[in-house]
Amino acid sequence: MKATDDALSATFSALADPTRRAILARLADGSATVKELAEPFDMSGPAISKHLRVLERAGLVATSREAQSRPRTLEPAPLKAVAEYAGAYARFWDASFARLDRYLQQMQQQEKKHARRR
Repeated sequence: MKATDDALSATFSALADPTRRAILARLADGSATVKELAEPFDMSGPAISKHLRVLERAGLVATSREAQSRPRTLEPAPLKAVAEYAGAYARFWDASFARLDRYLQQMQQQEKKHARRR
């Protein structure tokens, strides 16, 4: 297993939790403190901190230091790797949808033929 596979697994694992995805969505709007990130959730600061540690280990979040606070920021590179991984399957989905489209067109043509005969 390559290191990039391990990083991708860590990213998928971090993204598996809806709270962590919500945190990332918030950080997409700009940096935030733990307190700011915890506001929309009914959980403690330590619980949010645990989620942030998972995100940090996956490389999705970075911590900086501004005076007394330690705002978190989104690190988008691992998300790009996920998009590239999923994008590799785009040909499969495109081909599947094209086959489905052809099948539906055939079915519609057959229905029109049967409707004319009546």
